[in-house]
Order: sequence, then structure tokens, then C-alpha cells
Amino acid sequence: MFAKLKERFEKFLNEKNFVTDCLAKIEEKTGIQKRYLATGAVSITGLYLIFGYGASLLCNLIGFVYPAYFSIKAIESTNKEDDTKWLTYWVVYGIFSVAEFFSDIFLYWFPFYYAGKCIFLLWCMAPVAWNGSQVLYTRLVRPFFLKHQATVDSVVNDLSGKAINVAENVTREVLHTLAQSKTLLPSEANPKELPSTSPPR
Repeated sequence: MFAKLKERFEKFLNEKNFVTDCLAKIEEKTGIQKRYLATGAVSITGLYLIFGYGASLLCNLIGFVYPAYFSIKAIESTNKEDDTKWLTYWVVYGIFSVAEFFSDIFLYWFPFYYAGKCIFLLWCMAPVAWNGSQVLYTRLVRPFFLKHQATVDSVVNDLSGKAINVAENVTREVLHTLAQSKTLLPSEANPKELPSTSPPR
């Protein structure tokens, strides 16, 4: 298993993407090989996520900043394949965030929680074919969605219809109340005149 991970790591370092481009530039300037730079960066980040202050913020930034940047690039590009890739990531990220909201109170106390969460998010956004968002969407999210799509659609339509009715009723009540309060306000029969500024004759 370790040999497989090492092989994937080496393969990732030889691919052309944003991370490997940055590593190549640092390698050019420092003379330190990419594999050592990547290992060092991962080790420092991992140690900080375990022992550092603000690990939650760092973990959320890792899970948000890189995908947000590449999502904007995907929107601006004419290629639709990258749109699908990042939409898939955000669907998985959203489901994970909802699940985490309910389980965070228990998982928060685990010493390696944020390191594990960070590894999971990195796996979900990794620029490789076997990344987590693709695997989870294909194996879990998509089958569940296709199985329950009709039910979810009817619930959403029902809720949106009710929301529109409530909004219409509230608007009608507010307008009716405003109209009533306007008619109840006492109108001044003789409005006061402003004092004249011209000198007396």
C-alpha cells in the first residue's frame, strides 16, 4: 500500500497543474527537489493542523480558497468539463459541511480531527482522475439522487409554492396595514404657514 501511495505521489508531482508549477518554480530558485518541497510542506501543515492554534480556520481555508479560485477560472473559461468538475466538488463539500455541522460536537475532541478533515478535502479537490469528489459523487451521491429525484422535486415544488403564497400574504397584509394607518392619521385642515422673513411695513 505504501508503494502505491508513493507511486501516486510521484505521478502527481510529474503532472502539469497549479501546485506542481509552483513547486517547479521554487525548485528552480532553491535547487531543492520537488518531492522534498512537497513532503516538507505537507509535514509542516500536518503538524500545524494537529498542534497549531486556529487549525479549524486553516483547514477551512484549504478546503475553500483553492477550489473557489479554480471555480471562478472554470466559469470564465469556455470549456464546460472543468465546470462539471468543480460543481461536483461543491456538491460533495456542501453535503460534508451539513454532516459535519451535526457531528462536529463529537468529532471536535479527536486529536487528529482537523488533519483528517484536511486530508479528506485535499483528496476531494486533488487534480487527478481518482479524486474524492468524483468517487463520492459517482458511488454515493448520484445513485441516491437518481433514486429519490422525483420525491425531492415534489417536496421542493411544494415548499416553493408555499413560500410564494406566504410571501404574497405577508405583502398583502403589510400593504393593507399601511393603507389603514394612512387613513387613520389626523390630517391638518389648516396647515401652518411659515413666518415671513420680509421686514414689517
